[in-house]
Amino acid sequence: MTDEQSTIDPKPRSWIDKIANALSGEPTDTKSLLELLRNAEQDQLLDADALGIIEGALQVSSMQVRDIMIPRSQVVTVSSKLPVNELVELVTNASHSRFPVIGENADNVMGILLAKDLLPLLLQGNSERFDIKDVVRPATFVPESKRLNVLLREFRETRHHMAIVIDEYGSVCGAVTIEDVLEQIVGEIEDEYDVDDDSYIKKFDDENHIVKALTPVDEFNEYFETDFSDQEFTTIGGLVLQQFGHIPERGETINIGPFLVTILNADSRQIKLLKITSTLVSVRKGST
Repeated sequence: MTDEQSTIDPKPRSWIDKIANALSGEPTDTKSLLELLRNAEQDQLLDADALGIIEGALQVSSMQVRDIMIPRSQVVTVSSKLPVNELVELVTNASHSRFPVIGENADNVMGILLAKDLLPLLLQGNSERFDIKDVVRPATFVPESKRLNVLLREFRETRHHMAIVIDEYGSVCGAVTIEDVLEQIVGEIEDEYDVDDDSYIKKFDDENHIVKALTPVDEFNEYFETDFSDQEFTTIGGLVLQQFGHIPERGETINIGPFLVTILNADSRQIKLLKITSTLVSVRKGST
């Protein structure tokens, strides 16, 4: 065999072979590994999405539950003593699928309520004999210091999707879901309540719309045929904030004009996403 023949690959190399070749420098730490991966992406041996997932996976291994948990003040809970009609209304307005069920106080978590477990109750009309203890599922408790990669493995093994986070004193300090962990790896996971980046308002059904808090008041007025003033506030979020008188938490509701406004997403500084329910449509439907 000639030297020229020996340099010819017998078959084209796969992208895995190319990446392996690019990583032949044997990185000794995470920083050097990421540098090699980014170089591979620049050389088009690895696409940007794959690189982002790898970076996210590496990041998760160094993060703790406290870094991503939903703070206790923003967790939508249901009381075990709540009447069934109020329970159904809360679950409907909150637009979540899982709810911690509490007893005497927020530290007394009795379990997790899945919204779908209420469906048989509604379909069969057995509200008089309803006892939330019959449908509540066991809660998983994790320390706020738990590593996210360990939590993700436990979620997969137990098939649980939510965990209650406790501090070093055993007090509840928040909650975390499998979606929260996965979003650290693959980026934000959109659901039916997410609104496209290039729009402010998304119709959910005949009665409900999902609205970004940054929606200009004049655009909101044009869409819903209302006449809210934009003299003091230029966004609908500012108007809602004024009506609350404080920064509301996720799940809080308030009536503004012909709408029931529910906070879908907010942090300690601002409102981000709203659910706008037309009470006029509800009244018309109820009167037919």
